[in-house]
Amino acid sequence: MVLKGKKITVGITGSIAAYKGCELIRYLQKKGATVRACITPSGREFIGELTLKALTGEEVLSHWKDGKTGLEHIFWARWSDAFVIAPATANTIAKLSAGITDNFLTSMALAYEGSIVVAPAMNCQMYKNPATQENLKKLKERGYLVVEPSSGELACGEEGEGRLAEIDHIYTELLRSLLPDYLKGKRVLITAGGTREYFDPIRYISNASSGQMGYSLAKMVYALGGKPVLISAQTCLEKPYGAEFIQVVSARDMYDAVMENLDRADVVIMNSAVADFRPASYSGSKLKKDRESPEVRLEANPDILKAVGERKRDGQVVIGFAAESDNILENAKGKLERKNLDYIVANRLDVFSRDEHSGWILDRDGNVVEIPPMDKESSALYILEKIFKR
Repeated sequence: MVLKGKKITVGITGSIAAYKGCELIRYLQKKGATVRACITPSGREFIGELTLKALTGEEVLSHWKDGKTGLEHIFWARWSDAFVIAPATANTIAKLSAGITDNFLTSMALAYEGSIVVAPAMNCQMYKNPATQENLKKLKERGYLVVEPSSGELACGEEGEGRLAEIDHIYTELLRSLLPDYLKGKRVLITAGGTREYFDPIRYISNASSGQMGYSLAKMVYALGGKPVLISAQTCLEKPYGAEFIQVVSARDMYDAVMENLDRADVVIMNSAVADFRPASYSGSKLKKDRESPEVRLEANPDILKAVGERKRDGQVVIGFAAESDNILENAKGKLERKNLDYIVANRLDVFSRDEHSGWILDRDGNVVEIPPMDKESSALYILEKIFKR
């Protein structure tokens, strides 16, 4: 779990979205974190301290005088590896901007030395107000990480920007506040998912790739300070927060998208399970099952990884993936050399469409690093850290 051993404080303010702070606490706990909660006096009008105490198993503080010593805002600031305020009201954002410390949350914020994650939630007109925007600008300039709200129907019945960001988006920004910036400023091109090769309007040839690893890599690239560009075949996954997203369908679509973006990339991670072959012909109408069984002739798709290796420029890092059923390391090493890669991640076929991943990282010098079994999000971080920590 990515957050195993991390200590996080969640601050909740007086917004109708306060209940989502409870969801965030549970989400972070499932990722392995130890969580404490503090709440503003107005936040207590929306959610009770007993609820937060039951969730965290910890004392819940509201006023800066709360606690045994009256210095808990200092002690909590030192205890916390990360501090996230979600939801953050216009009032609390204004206080943070001005350095006002009239409650426990704002007092802790002034004492906290790291990057604080702030997730605004309010009426769309309040959010757009120049005062709120100026306050958020000041916070960003001071190193706060702001998770912009989403658009949709608000509690007041209006439509617009102001809804609390998705929990996973807040979590991803929180990771960025916690992890080292090994990829700071680096543009990282990532491919994901299994391509589809249609032979009529609804039938196609594909594979069992879920796209989970590629999407996890995009998330972790952002968390490590990078600029992910995700080229994805069709999946059931939501677009990763912080990533430039390019949707494709077939191997030829992916080839075109990769070639178009290749020269701007500092790092290329080819994780997609690209179909090696496509139907030689396409029927514009659905093939009926009452006819004789049709023959589907196949022809080769472009070898995207080989093309990337041939066009690789000096200083550009190219990482491939190899899913093998036997002679895994030997076959992966051969692929690394043939395709002119810098690294290759080898794994068994049974990682497809599963939440867990394991395998090996091979480099051009013959080094092999084992990837122990872990969830794909943790594995993505493990792979990136092993390669770029150097």
